[in-house]
Amino acid sequence: MIIEDLGKRIRKLRQGIGLSQEKFALKIGMDRTYFASVEAGKRNISIINIKKIADGLGVTLSALFKEL
Repeated sequence: MIIEDLGKRIRKLRQGIGLSQEKFALKIGMDRTYFASVEAGKRNISIINIKKIADGLGVTLSALFKEL
């Protein structure tokens, strides 16, 4: 399912920049528990929050969705 695949992709990129969920969520101004549920594929996330995550990861939206 795309929500789960997106969560896995976000986790992989976040880990690639060496940040914990807590530090990354703080960096992008998002609640850690909300962000954790996004990574777990349990949240139908809005495009606004997807953009915040992409910006925090330093990637474009197209790059974020590239491997899905």
